[in-house]
Amino acid sequence: MNTRELQDAIMELKKKNDVCILAHAYQSQDIWDVADYVGDSYGLSVQASKAPQQTIIMSGVRFMAESVKMLSPDKKVLLANPGASCPMAAQMDRDDILELRKQYPDAAIVAYINTTADLKRAVDYCVTSSSAVKILKQIPNKQIVFIPDCNLGSWCEEQLPDKEFILVNGGCPTHMRMIERDVKAIKEAHPNAEVLVHPEVLEEIRKYADYIGSTTGIMKRAQESDSKEFIIGTENSIVQHLQFMCPDKVFYPLSKETVCHNMALTTLMDIYRAVEGTGGEVMELDDQVRTEALRPIERMVEMGG
Repeated sequence: MNTRELQDAIMELKKKNDVCILAHAYQSQDIWDVADYVGDSYGLSVQASKAPQQTIIMSGVRFMAESVKMLSPDKKVLLANPGASCPMAAQMDRDDILELRKQYPDAAIVAYINTTADLKRAVDYCVTSSSAVKILKQIPNKQIVFIPDCNLGSWCEEQLPDKEFILVNGGCPTHMRMIERDVKAIKEAHPNAEVLVHPEVLEEIRKYADYIGSTTGIMKRAQESDSKEFIIGTENSIVQHLQFMCPDKVFYPLSKETVCHNMALTTLMDIYRAVEGTGGEVMELDDQVRTEALRPIERMVEMGG
């Protein structure tokens, strides 16, 4: 089968088998085209909980499929490619958090959404990149232990000088591949281009940015801006997606190295097999883990919308 034939087969099968397909923004365009919803990890989980279908396929990485199962415990949730994980989500575990709580008893422990369900059980709050500053501002504790992304944490720290941040040495390997030399070179080549970056990038990159925000924020800025050229400082699939969204504008990757190999693992054939019922991994979560991990997420929704 070619791409179009495979996509047509997926569209037929998902209707026949009552399946909802979720695609994270970093998935390839051919997967976007067959998805029911495209977006960030938490937004997709919310959409899944509202979807009428009883089978959900996550085209993304493992912690995202966990989040879907947390919010939709009665639905069948599959991770399209069982090998797709998130290196940042694996940087810390629940035992690490319990140790940090002993070291900083007066601090609120805040976890980025890009963490495992088991780790979330031990934290006070969860945040997304788009809601982090809003939520952190409302936390009564002066001292904040922010895990695991020290780059997102330091960006929040810059905007909340009245808080005392304890940052743990972690972060997204994909976003940290961008270095100052890269942004200088691309800016020199395209001096009129706006620089749009994700807060997971290094501080040395952020100082060149015209806009800092989540992946969905970056796409919205590019669509609404009057500029015609953009340098994109996040996973490079977004360059291609923006080219489809805004054919009258030009987009450049800040670095050719900014590729998430885990996101790239999932193929259109993985989606086909999962929809067909012969592929993917069914996600299971212990009821206690699910219930305890939901608490910081519920606080996130209450405080961040």
